[in-house]
Amino acid sequence: MIALKRLPRFCLMRALGTKPNFSTLSTPRMCKAQITAEEVRGVADALKNGLRALGQPTSATHPHLIRPNELVPGVSQAEFQTRRAQLMQGLQAYADSFGDEFNGRTSKSHMLVIGAASKKYMSGKIPYVFRQSSDFYYLTGCLEPDSVLLLTIDDVGIVQSTLFMRPKDPHAELWDGPRTGPDYAVQLFGVHEAHAIDNFQQMLAARIAQLKPHLWFDLKQSELTNVTDAMLQVCNNERTQLLPVYTFVENMRLIKSPAEMQLMRRTCSIASHAFNEVMAETRPGQSEHQLYASIDFKCRMRSASYLAYPPVVAAGKNATVIHYVNNTQLLQPQELLLMDAGCEYGGYTSDITRTWPVSGQFTDPQRTLYDMMEQLQKETIELIMQPGGETLDQLFETTCYRLGKYLQEIGLVDKHLTDHKELATQGYKFCPHHVSHYLGMDVHDTPHVPRNTRLQPGMVFTVEPGIYIDEKRTDVPDEFRGIGIRIEDDILINEQGQIEVLTAGCVKERRALEDLFK
Repeated sequence: MIALKRLPRFCLMRALGTKPNFSTLSTPRMCKAQITAEEVRGVADALKNGLRALGQPTSATHPHLIRPNELVPGVSQAEFQTRRAQLMQGLQAYADSFGDEFNGRTSKSHMLVIGAASKKYMSGKIPYVFRQSSDFYYLTGCLEPDSVLLLTIDDVGIVQSTLFMRPKDPHAELWDGPRTGPDYAVQLFGVHEAHAIDNFQQMLAARIAQLKPHLWFDLKQSELTNVTDAMLQVCNNERTQLLPVYTFVENMRLIKSPAEMQLMRRTCSIASHAFNEVMAETRPGQSEHQLYASIDFKCRMRSASYLAYPPVVAAGKNATVIHYVNNTQLLQPQELLLMDAGCEYGGYTSDITRTWPVSGQFTDPQRTLYDMMEQLQKETIELIMQPGGETLDQLFETTCYRLGKYLQEIGLVDKHLTDHKELATQGYKFCPHHVSHYLGMDVHDTPHVPRNTRLQPGMVFTVEPGIYIDEKRTDVPDEFRGIGIRIEDDILINEQGQIEVLTAGCVKERRALEDLFK
């Protein structure tokens, strides 16, 4: 991808907390998708009567998952249409801020191309479970692989959306299941046009010839080689640059809509209740793998699609390995068990960590460290949007300093240290990872949004301080060695600016944890 020389200006705006707010832009002009009520009823009747199968669940075929006004669980077709329109208006407004010329052109038209994920295989013809590209799903609600969304906005602000999909193929569908096909894509997804994916290159060239637009395409994130090749060919033919769009999409995804907030509440509730049951059922002699299977089962039984990531299930000294995912050891009496797991529901993820005693009672050294970490996490959450907690980076810095102070109080850090920076450095040595990351459609969501971005309503993120004391350390008393503890919750700043702990239903208070086993 050829980088646009002036693009860092937007990145700088984001870093300063003055990024464009797409949600406040005026409603763009759109050509109305030609979908009549009769067509919608026709599709619904065909689905209900088994005369037609589409490539993903709908409210007609899966009323237990999707309500009548929804395209996918929790989100309406209208919201996806609004996202597409706001994104294109945002790109146009950004380009206009440079004056009459942008990217070497005076054109006011823009074209965005974003591809779906492709199916991946673990061996031969054995596929992995398909997961859609988050950005593509955010803009379309489409769950089918090998699809392409093409968006345009012309010089008078009219937005057009075109979806390219795999055509119907009885033989392929016999093996892999039904496809929606372009014939029903307009009605289902609310786009203006839909065509077979084989027509993409031809129609791309025709649209470019008509509009002479600026071209937006994330080359490095594209999984579809045919789309990548077509965009590179167009780029060379037009003697222009391909502009990266991921920063714009991530800034939209960073601020959750009311529908997204509800999905985040649901996925966090599912994982919280699953955790409570796993903790209550933990016993010495079980394996880490059994608990892995248990948290997976309990999340799925509450309608989660699957776990959001390979979980950490770490007993005893394994908990001092931050990303321990082997999950093969047996649980021993007197050990702590650290589990870091979350699930995905409706395309949105939860991320929880809890640490609890395998036998149901903390030992004295474990209790000392756990009480310290519980208090530290509580204070960090209370600091959100306050001085010292107005960004994720500030939360991290403040937490490291306070951890250093607490470690000093229990004798694990030199009591003669008084300098703020030195205490923060000591805290970081025991917790060598950031204590927060953004959360949403992905576990580490919107990764290009800086953690020095000012926190604001609509954001979801984690708060997860930890302490990891290797068994081979000689600078701490023997009774603390080999202990790892992390406590992680998911936080939403809601529309009223209130702090919601989305995972508050997951037990973490020490006495409550011990009571689970009784």
